[in-house]
Amino acid sequence: MTRVVSDDEQGTRLWLATGSPLIREVTVDGAGPRDMPFADWIETPKKIIQDAYRGPNCLKYHPRDAAYSVWWLFDRSLAFLAWYVNLEEPSVTWDDGELAGIDLTDQDLDIWVYRDRRWGWKDEDELEERLAFPDAYWVDDPDAVWAQGRAIVPAIETGAWPFDGTWTDFRPPADWTIPEPVTKGWDRPRERG
Repeated sequence: MTRVVSDDEQGTRLWLATGSPLIREVTVDGAGPRDMPFADWIETPKKIIQDAYRGPNCLKYHPRDAAYSVWWLFDRSLAFLAWYVNLEEPSVTWDDGELAGIDLTDQDLDIWVYRDRRWGWKDEDELEERLAFPDAYWVDDPDAVWAQGRAIVPAIETGAWPFDGTWTDFRPPADWTIPEPVTKGWDRPRERG
């Protein structure tokens, strides 16, 4: 569960604190999709569980109509660690009055960007493995995913926005605590299939 930092014509910024509640899909034995070959994941019965986010504190930026998001990663003391580019379908924000959210579909391929702007691909092996299962895998155009990733690289290498140091000093408001677990709306139908 994230807190909204801003939502405007540029996009949506979200704060995901370490320890925040989340909902994820696991096998009935509790294994995640990275704990087994994708062929086994497809066939294994699953359930939805409440869990906690164990990664670094994260400021996520979802630009409008972009097939990626950029994450600023911070340690427990809120020192900036790195950027992370998550390649994904363009996010869809929704607000039905009582609940609001953002729907996205991860495309597996990502880019790590270190503070000195060295960078490297991440999870290209997962993308490749899952493409062998077109009836179960949601990425239908891997060339477009790679092209989107390659299009971001010049901004990384030149230190252009958003890799120019902007938001590396972000601090959430002092009164923001870890949100309560999600109790309603988690099973709301997605805005797109």
